[in-house]
Amino acid sequence: MRNNIVPIGGGEMTYEIRAIVDIADKLKKLGLKTNMENIGDPVAKGEQIPGWMKQIVADLAMENTSYGYCPTRGVLETREFVAELTNQRGKLQITPEDILFFNGLGDAIQKVYGYLRHECRVIVPSPTYSTHSSAEAANAGQPAVTYRLAAENYWYPDLEELRNKVKYNPAISAILLINPDNPTGVVYPEAILREIVAIAKEYDLFIISDEIYHNITYNGTSTLPISDLIGDVPAIAMKGISKEFPWPGGRSGWIEVYNADKDPIFAKYIASILNAKLVEVCATTLPQMAVKPMMTHPEYPVYLEERKNRYARASNIAYDILKDVPGLKVNRTNGAFYMAVAFDDGMLTGTQSLPIGNAEVKTLVEGLVNTPGCSLDKRFVYYLLASTGICTVPLTSFCTTQPGFRITLLERDEAELTRIFQTIAASVQTYLQS
Repeated sequence: MRNNIVPIGGGEMTYEIRAIVDIADKLKKLGLKTNMENIGDPVAKGEQIPGWMKQIVADLAMENTSYGYCPTRGVLETREFVAELTNQRGKLQITPEDILFFNGLGDAIQKVYGYLRHECRVIVPSPTYSTHSSAEAANAGQPAVTYRLAAENYWYPDLEELRNKVKYNPAISAILLINPDNPTGVVYPEAILREIVAIAKEYDLFIISDEIYHNITYNGTSTLPISDLIGDVPAIAMKGISKEFPWPGGRSGWIEVYNADKDPIFAKYIASILNAKLVEVCATTLPQMAVKPMMTHPEYPVYLEERKNRYARASNIAYDILKDVPGLKVNRTNGAFYMAVAFDDGMLTGTQSLPIGNAEVKTLVEGLVNTPGCSLDKRFVYYLLASTGICTVPLTSFCTTQPGFRITLLERDEAELTRIFQTIAASVQTYLQS
């Protein structure tokens, strides 16, 4: 090219969660039967969307307004409804003007990071959902700045490290937290949330709180939305319908802005995000219109509770099978529907393997694992896929140096779920002994 058209930070945009699908598809063509446990799409894993929910969408599809533009911030009635959900808690009062709808949280994430000054950094958890870390790093043109989630301590954040990094890196302008967390499944207790808010207040930062899984907690755990604890600290809460309804194909999510009136710089930053949405006109209308009728339907809490109970059973099946496997750090998932499993330090090498029955599959995978830069946990994930058909995601794809893998808990057939995790347990032992 005449000029280098690649933007600074363009190389930071990665998404292994879907990238590994390309590898799985190649292996399928070679005759491998696969279990796709890589992506958090309940519908793809057989979630049965109830008839009453489908009827709401069908009825909305018959309304002319569903086909038109909506206000740039989002459908007013929907924003009034979600604002009231926050206001009912009584800790913080917001208005519909503090809410902005996007075409899914992926869109919101790109705008929230993309309209920061390039030299201003958001410190993100490690591991973290790669859409966050990639967008932040791409905007800065540098690798993400992180604070550690400790596998040896239930995946809770290392708050001392977080405080020190904030203290000694003046470029840090915000803290990201994901609660409940993707990829680890940890649910943050109130004390940890309060300490993160205290750090933000002390160093004059704002908080980004991704709460897309907020209503999916189980095993006796619960958590608080950041709005209950934020006080006068500026913050953005990210919410949506893709996981909770679930309607990932609806691509509808929103941000709630807290305390913009407390800081003029933060207010200007939020205004720039709104201006970006003005250029795009608005987010998709029909899914927004479905939020209130779905969440207020009498069957909604029943349906959500059934799903939570199913994920609780899955988390316990997975934990009970993997917790005693030598060489692994295993924590019980208590929120969202993922499990992050870490390998003990020094357990992985570049010579380990698993038996692969299909010669063509073996040739393809051995070519992949010998590619320069292939991480040790990606090597394990590729061998696991080729040997057993189970598709997971390497943990190092989530902005961490801690090797491991992330797997979903979405398999509805508990016998099949048990088989999957028993197969993983046996494969780990075989791999580490090879």
